[in-house]
Order: sequence, then C-alpha cells, then structure tokens
Amino acid sequence: MRSLIVAAIVTLTLSLTPALAAPAARAAAPPDIPLANVKAHLSQLQAIANANGGTRAHGRPGYLASANYVRAQLDAAGYTTTLQSFTYNGATGYNVIADWPGGDPNDVLMVGAHLDSVAAGPGINDNGSGSAAILETALAVSRQALQPAKHLRFAWWGAEELGLRGSQFYVSNLPAAERARIKGYLNFDMVGSPNAGYFIYDGDNSDGTGSGPGPAGSAQLERTLQDYFASIGVPTRGTDFDGRSDYGPFIAVGIPAGGTFTGAEGIKSAAQATLWGGTSGQAFDVCYHRACDTTANINDTALDRNADAIAYAVWTIGTAVPPVTVWSDTFETATGWTANPSATDTATLGQWERGDPEATTSSGAKQLGTTVSGTNDLVTGRPAGSSAGAYDVDGGITSIQSPPITLPSTGALNLSFSWYLAHGSNASSADYLRVRVVGSTTATVFNQAGAATNRNGSWATATASLNAFAGQTVRILVDAADASGASLVEAGIDNVAITR
Repeated sequence: MRSLIVAAIVTLTLSLTPALAAPAARAAAPPDIPLANVKAHLSQLQAIANANGGTRAHGRPGYLASANYVRAQLDAAGYTTTLQSFTYNGATGYNVIADWPGGDPNDVLMVGAHLDSVAAGPGINDNGSGSAAILETALAVSRQALQPAKHLRFAWWGAEELGLRGSQFYVSNLPAAERARIKGYLNFDMVGSPNAGYFIYDGDNSDGTGSGPGPAGSAQLERTLQDYFASIGVPTRGTDFDGRSDYGPFIAVGIPAGGTFTGAEGIKSAAQATLWGGTSGQAFDVCYHRACDTTANINDTALDRNADAIAYAVWTIGTAVPPVTVWSDTFETATGWTANPSATDTATLGQWERGDPEATTSSGAKQLGTTVSGTNDLVTGRPAGSSAGAYDVDGGITSIQSPPITLPSTGALNLSFSWYLAHGSNASSADYLRVRVVGSTTATVFNQAGAATNRNGSWATATASLNAFAGQTVRILVDAADASGASLVEAGIDNVAITR
C-alpha cells in the first residue's frame, strides 16, 4: 500500500486528451451506489477471512475464495471474466479480469483495485474497500445495461501487498497492441479509512512534488474525480504517484492513470482535520496492515462518497464521445515551426529549436533530457554544453511559431500541450514561458512567470479554449524570456494538439 504525499491542488491548468475528453453526451446519469450493497460485499470478504485463518493474503485459501466470490458476482451480471494466474514466492496468485460487452475495443477504460490483504489480517479497508466499491460499480453497469462509448474493463489484482505483483504480471504480459488500446486506468486502494482524508492522484503535477505528472490524459482523470467531489461540497487534495499501488505498472508504460485514496499510515494534520473532520495527530487508518482491519474499521461516509465518485468517473469517462483531433505535433518530424518569426528576438543564447534535448542540472534538473513522447521536443538551447548555463536563455526573449493552422468554424475547440519552465533562485517575475495564439487578434492563453526561487524542470500539462478563434487560420507563438538579469532559464514544449 502506498504512502501519503499531499499538498494543496493548484488549479493553474489541466489537460484534455482526445482519448479521455470531457463527455459530449452520456448514455445515462451516474447512479448513486448503495452503501448497503458495498458493505454487503465487505461482509462477505470478512466472512471469507474468518473461515480461512483471518487473512486473504496471496497464496492463502482466503485469497482464492475472495477471487471466486468476485468472479461469481460478475459472471451472474453478464461480464466476460478471466481468472488470470501467476506465480510469486512459490505460490499461485490470481487476477480477476472482467470485460463488459460492447464499447470501442480500441478505447478501453480500466478500473482496478487490489483484492489481497496482508497476512496479518482480513484487509477490509486495505483493500476490501476499493475492491467492493468497484465491484458494486460494475454491477450497477449491468443493472443499467449501460452502453458506453468506451470498452469497460474491471480488474481485481493479486499480490499487491508483495510489490504490485498481479498488476505487473498483467501489464507485462499484454501485447503492445493491447496496451495501446487502454486509454485510461483508475485505481482505488483504500477508500474507507476510518480517519479519512479525500485525496486524488495528482495527474497534472499541479502540486509540484514527488514524481511529476502521470502520462498525458492523467490530468483529465484527476479533474473528473475533482469535479464529483466539488459537486457534493467535499474539498480534495492531491497525492503523488509514488509507485506504491497498482497504477504503477500502467504509468510505467505510458497509460494515463488516476484514482482516489483516503489515507493509510500517514498522520492527519490539524489543517486536514479542520478541512475534513476526524482526529488530528492520528493515522488515517490506525489498523493499517493489522488484524483489526475488519468491517469495524470502515468510515461509512468516506466509503459511500468514494463509491459514488467511482461510478461518476466510469459513467462520465466511459460514455464520453472522444473529440476529433484538428491538428497536433509531437515534434518527431519537422512541420514548419519558425524561430524568431518577427525578427525581434533579443536573446543571445538558448534560442528555441526542435531537437533531442540534453539534460542539464544546477541545484536540480534544469533542462530535461527526456521528452513527453518520442525523442524530440521544442527546447531552449538543445545542447548541454560544459555547464548548465552554457545554452540556457540569456539576454532577453526567444520565440518560435507554428505553421498556419485552419480551425473549424463549429464545435468546442481546445488547445493542449505539455510544458516546463526551470530557473535559478535569482530569477524574477520578468522571466517567463508564454504561449499565444495569433489570428485576427492575439491572445495569451498561457503564462508561467519566474520567481526568486529555484524551480526545477518537471513536465506539466495545460489546456486553453480556442473558441474565440473558430473559423480562423491561426498560429501558435511560444516565447521564453530571461529578462531580469543573468538568471539560468530553461523551457520546453511537447505534444501540442488542438481538438474539437
């Protein structure tokens, strides 16, 4: 189970991707998942543990009995199920995979939770709670005879507590073509903690901590879950993709991920207790990985809210009609971007170019040597040089402009892109990374200013509406500036897309 890293969510910008876009239409309203039904599944898992030495751990009879219980429920509801076996530590483990008929087979939304407990206890919050919540959501899909646009696949993983063994086995054994069909993965690991917090995986890295953003599309998954909690008046905070739950194997191969989490062994702060109630100075789950993680170790309110959030996400994303890509550029080939298009740039070094960037460091990463996808991006001064400051932006402004792009006259238009801005502690707000759209008028759609603090490079994502430019031929203009003296300034742009 994962540890907790939390920070306030910064709502600067969030990305949409063609595969995980806001819905144009829904087949049906998201249901209210009955708490009593979810708790009935937890009672069954508790009874299985009681009958099998008090545990549902990998390799123990209680785990296989749990998997068979889940599979039987799904078989009766009309799912196509698979009990996928694997071996770890000399014992056989199982993943339960359930596919709902229909939906685009090339556009799969997966929803998963680990089903195993630790050996020390029955694992009702960790992670019977997530397992029961997604099971009842899957059964609600059947009850409504939902006809999603996306193909829905639910998964219950084995041996998560021993290092994500089940989910890693599943992802590693998927052919590349099958991996490519999975456009999003939602993970629910501990959603009923007794001293609950309300955390959502930080898909866009707006918190600026830890491991950086998830793969492109993760920000939209985050936003969908944020939207649900906002609709019921419950504030949320971000939690990092730290690799300690079953989203890990998915993001490692570039699959967007998201999900919710109510806390484990981390201690609830006074500020968090003020925000959500509960007891400050106490763990979110005092029975984490202990024998007392029973049906008595569940916060009904948190479990109910998270089950409804899961259903909201499945219905909202699963029934969404993907937008059409109007124009995109991953910078793997030259498409006609022009540096210094107005011949007014003042920067003496670090001019924008398309290429394979070389990493630089100075009190942390400054120029990133890795791109969001492929080999190339737009980067300020591609080479590393003899020091971090050898090819950074110096002396003023550098700009680069896209080829002309003709926009349709109808439909909601969105620009999305990945970006980073890095600088030293002697930067100021006069330094910046800026994106403008130039048509019959010019609009600044993104501006990240510098500050007098060290800022390391980390890919993030941004979107902006282009509805005001519908029917026009436009260009995208990107500027970066070292305008406040000799600060170390680096920037990058990747995966620019316009969708309708």
